[in-house]
Amino acid sequence: MFLLFFARISKFSGISAGVLLMASLAPAVALAEGDEYEEWTARFQTTYVWQKKSSFRAAYSGSQSLAAEAEKSYTATATAYLGFRPWQGGELYLNPEVTQGVPFSDLNGTGGFTNGELTRTAGTTPTLYRQRLFLRQTWNRGGGEEVVEADANQMAGHVDTNRFVLTLGNFSTLDVFDDNAYAKDPRVHFMNAGFMAPLAYDYAADARGFGWGFAGEWYQENWVFRFGRMTGPREPNMLPTDYRIGRHYGDQIEIERGHTLAGLPGKVRLLAWRDHARMASFDDALAYLRANPSADPQAIAAVRNSDKTKSGLGINIEQALADDLGFFLRAMKADGRTETLAFTETDASLGTGFSLKGARWGRADDTVGLGYLRNALSAERQRYLAAGGISFFLGDGALNYRPEQVVEAYYSVNIMRGVYLTADVQHIRNPGYNADRGPANFTALRFHAEF
Repeated sequence: MFLLFFARISKFSGISAGVLLMASLAPAVALAEGDEYEEWTARFQTTYVWQKKSSFRAAYSGSQSLAAEAEKSYTATATAYLGFRPWQGGELYLNPEVTQGVPFSDLNGTGGFTNGELTRTAGTTPTLYRQRLFLRQTWNRGGGEEVVEADANQMAGHVDTNRFVLTLGNFSTLDVFDDNAYAKDPRVHFMNAGFMAPLAYDYAADARGFGWGFAGEWYQENWVFRFGRMTGPREPNMLPTDYRIGRHYGDQIEIERGHTLAGLPGKVRLLAWRDHARMASFDDALAYLRANPSADPQAIAAVRNSDKTKSGLGINIEQALADDLGFFLRAMKADGRTETLAFTETDASLGTGFSLKGARWGRADDTVGLGYLRNALSAERQRYLAAGGISFFLGDGALNYRPEQVVEAYYSVNIMRGVYLTADVQHIRNPGYNADRGPANFTALRFHAEF
């Protein structure tokens, strides 16, 4: 049945069957769920997202604008999560992934990408790459025992409440930092990248969102302290990695506090980060643009000639309001003086919303989500774009600045165990932070299966 479904999707969208190969093999090799302790794991996922953008009003457009005419976009990913325990407390994981996809307007023209999967795709030809290869080591320190349920990159077992966990190798900063129970994974939660992480969190990574480095986590009762350092790209927003982690890097520190409110669980996280890399400042780029009016308007490339530091601070809240209803809020502010290193073009972001399970209408595994994003730019970035400057994802030729605002709603239907179909709508006001363009409306369908 699954192979027939995949074949029809392939015919509809042009997706090669190779993208979905791992998913079709999944039922044959995945471990049975419910195991209390796993020595090894082989789990799989496949996700297909189809999106359509309606045409919208635009007073003008530039080379990096979101196209005003109607467009279609899709992504397809298939991932294997393979792991085993090499010794006591140790877990070694490898994630090969196949990706394929076509973004709206070459991914230009918005602060928040409408599909968080888009940065991992590589065009219409399926591409196989190593997504992750990392070691996780746990040192237990007492305080009682917690059950660890089987999941992607997580083997069923037990750990102490008080423990220290070291993650080392090739992974994503978001695997460890800025977690949230209601807004995290664009494959199952909200689709917009602004709900995957605060858009002002310019965490060091390659163009796909991964890097090399380490992260430590100290769990003590209801508290967690995290710290880590990761590699970034050789050039901002590009794929090749800069392995000089002692010279160019992204650091982060996070403090988490778990609590109960009226008997319902919640968490508060404070996150501080700092990037150090070769980046351009917007003031330097603006000065160059004014001194060389006939030069390439992507002036940031001309003044990217020294190492600079970029930093930010944010808060992340999740709170259960009932057994089936959750609330979340993220807010973050970056200094905004330098160009984006590795994420999206945002210097201050707010994301909030609700997630409701379907138990009230007899569909306990369905989920309804409603969320709101507000993304803003620093004064330095505004001046550069208003003067006609071009950055990596933005450049309308001018700028009538307003914060970009996004409203997203989705309904995820559980078709059968591990298989979900989601309908999603997004409304973006002031796309690319420009009141002279938009609003833009998007509709989407998402198929997701995990085994």
